[in-house]
Amino acid sequence: MVRAFPVMMLIALAGGVAQSRAEPLVKADEVLVIKHERKLYLLRKAETLKWFWVALGRHPVGQKTEIGDGRTPEGLYWIVGREARSDFYRALRLSYPNGADRERARRLGVNPGGGIMIHAGPRGYEPTGPGEPMIDWTNGCIAVTNADMDEIWARVADGTPVEIRP
Repeated sequence: MVRAFPVMMLIALAGGVAQSRAEPLVKADEVLVIKHERKLYLLRKAETLKWFWVALGRHPVGQKTEIGDGRTPEGLYWIVGREARSDFYRALRLSYPNGADRERARRLGVNPGGGIMIHAGPRGYEPTGPGEPMIDWTNGCIAVTNADMDEIWARVADGTPVEIRP
């Protein structure tokens, strides 16, 4: 009986160690970007898992209407693919332009463009300090830091809806 106590303690300790191992990252079932806040939210069942500062197009206010306007689109899109080695580290491709974007462009007689992504950015465009937003610099994409892109990449699957609000 004297020997059973240390064995029981070891079993209890081993169980505690197993429970303290890192939990897998919870996957998001939706991405929400709120342009005026300059934030990207990872959501699961409408609850925020985490948010990240973002940079937007160099002319961030308003809906993207045509290629080269420097605006980030607004509406509902989907993650349609990923680029592990993009020009900006990693990138998640969005389904822009959607039907409403194409119809708007047709009415205006312009090309809606394409190639809108959530991607990382070059050095020098990161937040300037803790709690500081990023500088808007993209051609219409949504940019985050490389470290944030790693987490978003791991938590967001292809096919995930992405809502971009003003």
